[in-house]
Amino acid sequence: MLNYIINSIRRKIARRITRQYPTSIREFYIPEIGKFHFANWDNPLVSPKKITENQIRFFGKFLKKGDVAVDIGANIGATTLPMSFVVGKEGAVIAFDPNPFVFKVLAQNVNLNPGLCNIRAFNYAITDSEGEFYYNSSEASFNNGGISSSKTNRHGNYSLDHKVRGVQLSHFLNTLDPGFLPKLKLVKIDTEGYDKEIIKSISEILKVYKPVVISECFGKSEIHDRHEHFKLLHDLGYSLFYFSDFDHEAEIIPIQNMEAMMNWKHFDFYAIPKSGD
Repeated sequence: MLNYIINSIRRKIARRITRQYPTSIREFYIPEIGKFHFANWDNPLVSPKKITENQIRFFGKFLKKGDVAVDIGANIGATTLPMSFVVGKEGAVIAFDPNPFVFKVLAQNVNLNPGLCNIRAFNYAITDSEGEFYYNSSEASFNNGGISSSKTNRHGNYSLDHKVRGVQLSHFLNTLDPGFLPKLKLVKIDTEGYDKEIIKSISEILKVYKPVVISECFGKSEIHDRHEHFKLLHDLGYSLFYFSDFDHEAEIIPIQNMEAMMNWKHFDFYAIPKSGD
């Protein structure tokens, strides 16, 4: 009971008071990889993450050694790292997160396993064009949040004291390395309800290079937003599939039409080019 009360107080503080939280580094072992480390964020509102063999095998369905993946809304890197183990040092994972609080943890995770993977992380949002944006959260510790062109927005009442940079993905990747786009095989998006806007902004990449897309359907999304989310990818030649977790043994259900986007409240799905079915 005492621990419950203490943790409840810590969560209330994290929701109302802005402060930096430290990290805890855990060591993991997976036979095909060996020992590696992962930094968890000790924010009371965040459950500790772990990296498993089944997570790595999940991303192995879409990636292989030498491929390039992009993680948009990478948070602290719980999906970035498994991707990077699949593509190896021969490939690359380009990770983006505009939230400076989680980015500090992501940057730490980028540097923990230099001999095993190649991750490039950037404290930017992905947008239609270059610019600066407000970043708001519903929690003072900035566990969640999103960008907006206006200071008052739906993401919450807590605002960063500075704007965050937005970059256009294809231009940015070509500037970083012209060889990245032809090797791009996966784009993962998790941006607190902004996913379909990201898809719009990278539609030319999807048309030309046809990477697999992993996206989140936000729990607060309205019916028309869910329908548009489906239609954007369907019209680009993709088939959509609900999956229950980032796990090789996850339940997978085809999403046959726009109406099926209402079958779950908050969920992840992947979209693969129809020619690859």
